[in-house]
Amino acid sequence: MELSWSTLLLEIINFALLMWLLLHFFYKPLLAVIARRQARIEQQLQQAETLQAEAQALKSRYENRLSHWEQERQSAREALTTELAGQRCRLEAELKHSLEQQREKAQVIAQRHETELQARIERQAMLQAAQFATRLLTESAGPELQDRLIQLLLDSLPALEAEQLNELRTEVQDNGACIEINSAFPLSEDQQTALHQALETLLEKPAPLKLNLDPALIAGVRIGIGPWVLQTNVLDELRGFVELYHDGG
Repeated sequence: MELSWSTLLLEIINFALLMWLLLHFFYKPLLAVIARRQARIEQQLQQAETLQAEAQALKSRYENRLSHWEQERQSAREALTTELAGQRCRLEAELKHSLEQQREKAQVIAQRHETELQARIERQAMLQAAQFATRLLTESAGPELQDRLIQLLLDSLPALEAEQLNELRTEVQDNGACIEINSAFPLSEDQQTALHQALETLLEKPAPLKLNLDPALIAGVRIGIGPWVLQTNVLDELRGFVELYHDGG
């Protein structure tokens, strides 16, 4: 095969022209596209790294927040447990105090009821005793008992208090009061005389004497001088005993 220089030259020219065309119309745009793609890839990689860093930061914050939440929850649970324990202790103390007050009130009420019951029993017993004593003394009393009571009265007259004695004398000397003697049994002449003389000596002035019979006295006498009463009889003594008991109860 014979080589043609003209053909070779044309081939060379064609190749050079092709290379120039490829270089100017294909390679440079290809390099530009590759450069732009590489820049875009690098940008995407940078954004991915940024997103990864942000995600890592968010993950760290989330983990820290979870840890803080766990600590806060534990603290809240401990605070709630402490508050509930304090509330329970306070409620138990209030309940204990209320129960103690109720127990004391119940004791006071029970003691009051017991005291009232005991007082009623004692009053009933005292009334029965007074009734029995009255009936017994009524059945057994006689002039002999009255004689002894009159003698006791005569013996006690000098022992009257000065204030009472002065008021008795004022009733007789200034107001003209008489001496009124009530007796359960009739008084003998000697008893009338002894009582009259003793009272006049005590009063330091003569006074009229008035005698009354009062069987309700059971035995003894009751002497009235104005508003004042000197008594030595079974009925008044029994009444005084019962009244003294009631006043003391």
